[in-house]
This record gives sequence, C-alpha cells and structure tokens, in this order.
Amino acid sequence: MCGFTGFANCRLALDHVAIMKDMMDAIVHRGPDSGGIYSDSDVTFGFRRLKIIDMSDAGSQPMYNEDKSCVLVFNGEIYNYEELRNELIMKGHRFESQTDSEVLVHGYEEYGPSLLQKLRGMFAFAIWDKNKERMLLARDHFGIKPLYYTKNTTDGSFLFGSEIKALLRHPSFRKELNRDALRPYLTFQYSALDETFFKGVYKLKPGHYMLYEKGMLTQKCYWDTSFEAADSSLEDYVRQIKLEMEESVRYHRISDVKVGAFLSGGVDSSLITALLKPDHTFSVGFQDYEGQFNETHLAEELSDLLGSVNHKKLITAEECFDKLPTIQYHMDEPQSNPSSVPLYFLAELARQHVTVVLSGEGADELFGGYDWYDDTPNMKKYRQVPFMLRRPLSRIARKLPNNRITAFIRKGGQRVEERFIGQAHVFAEEDAWRLLKPAYRGGPDVSSVTRPVYDKVKGQDDLSKMQYLDLKLWLPGDILLKADKMSLAHSLELRVPFLDKQVMALASKLPPELRVHPSQTKYALRCAAKDILPEQWAKRPKVGFPVPIRHWLREEKYYLLVKHMFESEASRTFFNVDVLLEFLNAHYEGTHNYARYIWTVYVFLVWHKTFFDDAELHRMPVFDSNLTTVSV
Repeated sequence: MCGFTGFANCRLALDHVAIMKDMMDAIVHRGPDSGGIYSDSDVTFGFRRLKIIDMSDAGSQPMYNEDKSCVLVFNGEIYNYEELRNELIMKGHRFESQTDSEVLVHGYEEYGPSLLQKLRGMFAFAIWDKNKERMLLARDHFGIKPLYYTKNTTDGSFLFGSEIKALLRHPSFRKELNRDALRPYLTFQYSALDETFFKGVYKLKPGHYMLYEKGMLTQKCYWDTSFEAADSSLEDYVRQIKLEMEESVRYHRISDVKVGAFLSGGVDSSLITALLKPDHTFSVGFQDYEGQFNETHLAEELSDLLGSVNHKKLITAEECFDKLPTIQYHMDEPQSNPSSVPLYFLAELARQHVTVVLSGEGADELFGGYDWYDDTPNMKKYRQVPFMLRRPLSRIARKLPNNRITAFIRKGGQRVEERFIGQAHVFAEEDAWRLLKPAYRGGPDVSSVTRPVYDKVKGQDDLSKMQYLDLKLWLPGDILLKADKMSLAHSLELRVPFLDKQVMALASKLPPELRVHPSQTKYALRCAAKDILPEQWAKRPKVGFPVPIRHWLREEKYYLLVKHMFESEASRTFFNVDVLLEFLNAHYEGTHNYARYIWTVYVFLVWHKTFFDDAELHRMPVFDSNLTTVSV
C-alpha cells in the first residue's frame, strides 16, 4: 500500500524534481518508509512506499522493466501476483524483486492494457511507456484504490495522483471550487459526480483505464458486472461461498508484516476474522452509549472464542469534533458519512499493533445486506395492489403535505429508479434547493446522477438494480473512499476480501431470494457463515457504524459550535442561513431530528475552511533521507 503522484507536459521553467518533492510531501502518510522520483523531459513520477511485500530496497518504486523503457508507480496489492510472475518468467521476463509491483510493469510489457483482465486485487497505477510515448493509468474493478487526474492547469500540465492534495502542490494547478458538486452532495452525503469538488479534477472510474498520449486522454471500461441468477441449490451456493471466501482471505493475508482485523458485532467482519484467525482484532465504540452505540463487547467475545487479542477504544464527542478538520483534510472532499469519524480512530488504534488489516466492506452490496433492499411488511402488502392503481395515488400524494401516510403512498407508487438513489439519502431535494443560494443550485439533480447507472440494467429485477447502483455509486464514492483515506491517514493498509472479482462472480449468480430472503437479508451468506461462526453471530442483524450525532447536537456546547460555523461569512456564501438555523434550532429543541442535515452542512463548511481558508495548515515539510531520484 502506497501513494503516488505525477505530471506530464509541464512547461514551467522550474525544477521538476523539486516540484515533485513538494507534491510527495502531501501524501507522505500513505508511504512513510521511503520515496522515489523518476523524471525525464516528458513525465515526472513520485512514489511514497509503505513496505508490505519484499521489505528490501528491490521493492522500491518507481519500478522499471529490463531496459527501463517502461516506468511504473503503483498503489495497492495484486493478490495473484505469484501465478502471474511464474507465467511471465516462462515468457522470458527477468525479475529483480519478489514484489507484486514488478508483475505489473512486466505484464504491461507483455500484454499491454489487456493485462488488466488478468489481475486480481486492489490497485491504481500509472505506467509510462517511453518507446510509445504513452501513459497508461488504471483503477481496480470496484474502486478500492483512488486515482485523480486533471488538466486544469495554467501551462497545460496533466496531473494525477492517489490524493487531490498532492495535485494542489503543483505550481500550475488552478484551485477552484466546483459549484456543481454541492447540490448533489447535500442529498448523497458524498461527492457523487465524476468531477470532484475541485473544478476540473476528476476521478478515474472503477473498472476503467485511461491512455494519455500526445496530450489527449482516452478512457475505456475493462470490467463490469451484472446479476444473472444461475439455477443451483442453496446447499451448493453455501458450499461455493465458503470456498471462495476461504480462498479470498488466503490471498488477502499475504504479507511480510503483521496482519490484523477490524471487528464489529456484525456477520461480515466476524466472518473475515474467523477465516483469518489473526493475533489482533480492533474495535471502537462511543463513550457513554453502551449498547446503542457501543458493541465492542461483542467483538471482545468473538475474539476470545477465536483466540485473538481484542483492542478497543471508546471515543468521546470532544475527540470527534476536534479531529473533524483533520479527517476532512485526509478525505480530500467533503464526506459526511458519520462512520468516517470512528473509522479514523479505529485505524489509529490498529496501527499501534499491525500494518495491515482485513475488513468486511462490500458484503452488503454483493450479497444483499441492506435493509433498503427489502420492503416492510406493510409495503409488501400494498405492492399487491396493481401498479396502475398505485401510480396515480402516488402522484396525488406528492401534492399533499408530507407525513408518514403520504410518504408511504408516494413510495408505493414509484418505480425503483424513482425511489432508490443508494444507501445515503440525506436532504430531500426540495429542502436542498431551499437551503442553497442561487449560485449553487446549478448542479445536477438526483435523477441525473442515478439515471446513467440504471440505464445499464434495464429489464433486471428491482433488487439487482439497487445493488448495481450501490456498486457503482455508493461503494466507491463513500464506503471505499473513507476506508482508503482513513486507514492511510495512519499509514495502515486496509484490505477487503469480499471485494474480489471471483467472489463477485459467484454473488452475481445468486437468485434474488437467496440474497434478500423473506426472513433475512444476505441469506445465502449467513447460511454459509453458520458453518464458520457461532450461530448468534451469523444471524445478527446489520447495525452499521452508528454515531450519536443527534445526541451531541442537542448538547449546548456542540450546538453553539455548529451555530457559530453556520453564521460565518463562508456559510452565507453558500447557504440561506435563516433556513439553516431553522433546522439547527428545531433539532436542538427536540421537535425534529435534523441531525443528518446539520452534520452534512457542517462537514462541508469544515472541509471548505480546511482547503480554502486554512490551506497552509497541513503544509508540513518532510525531510526524507531515503528519497531516491532518477533523472533522464
């Protein structure tokens, strides 16, 4: 696990190596062990290393092929690298290290972009092919590892890297706020567009690669998935799930450093932990909220059963508010998923004992674990009424005052494409519109974000459509982004065994009723877990990572802290403050629960202050005696 950054076509009459050193300093947390720079007349690459496989200097990057005509920088892990290495050796390639990184540069030399079809892992990388004067940039199937790029520069430079904050250090980068990002963020709680909150800075899509050649960018999809049920028995699926998960965990445990596991009370992390059997597990909860916001006792019980040492931390409200600017700095873009906060502290705890952790992200999206995937008993009964009757009733209900009954009727007469936008749904669109100043209402509406994804799964069942949408938007935009950024804020590698393309291939064959059964979500996965876990863990309902924000915002101390931010000049630039204070006061007085509204706006303002007002706050010079530089 590492971080990289780079640029091409830079016309500044400045020292390119010095520029790169400054860019690398911004991401030193991703790779504190060593750094390396490659620079020629066309490109400059920078790399920060966190040593995981092959601890010798032979594993350092940038990495080259035999004649140094191809240069690689790479972040992630290739889990089937040993098989690929042997295949490439048989074809005559010579290796200088035992790393998975070197497989990529030789694999590209042999197969070109077709190499991506062979990879099993999490990755983002860039390869400069000097002979073809072409750069290949690629991102893994699910978007586990981030990759940003931009041409929004004063001199035509093309910049790219693992984190946006590295691009900000390039002297030709134009730092501008993308006004169109704010409106969808208020509803989705994360940056939902391909273009980030920094104008002209984009995310390379998961399962895509990009070629940069003669100043031109060409982007192509190399992998996608679809849910197509196959005719097989539950028993056969249970057997296959156990085999695939055992193999995936076996791959994901490969490391030359200590490996632990994040462990909550849920089935996903418990299953990974039971298969891994690590020496150390890690859990967090919230002080003063035993039971409701603290399940660390469940993690401790399972750890004892498995013979692992469980380390836990109880977090206070004061710690969370104090660390929020740092958390948003590491996130690069505003992200108001409350679970980002405990994840930051969980990673900090784990890094005291291990360098790698396995975690349970992805199980819900693949195997059907979210409550939103299933209807309530009352809605199931209502859906027995013909749609041609429910539809006009839904339209009538939209014109009536909003309450539980009209909301129920509206939803019951909507198609899945209208009612489901993903696991996060914070602001109602009309509330977001009312809150925003006119200059910031120009971003796309919710349907403009979701429609292109839904268009790819026309004709599929509703459950498969919802899972596909979450795989394409929610998973990379929220879940995986915070997993990457919060773990590497502490130089910790986080691996996700559920998000393996072979596991996905199996999960996509499950019939809908084996994903969401009338009695239980993640039905087939839970059945498989019963043979590995104690029954109470396999059956335990999904809790997520609950955070007591609604309680904190009813304490005077935090109410006043947020109120001060809401009344600031920056806030008045973006929001109708009177509307904002309506939400805040109604929540504080206990008449409504607007905690998510308040938190989502507060997080944005903290982020904006960090990157646009306190931009020098995190510019800490880094002296690295292990930095190597190759200039050609």
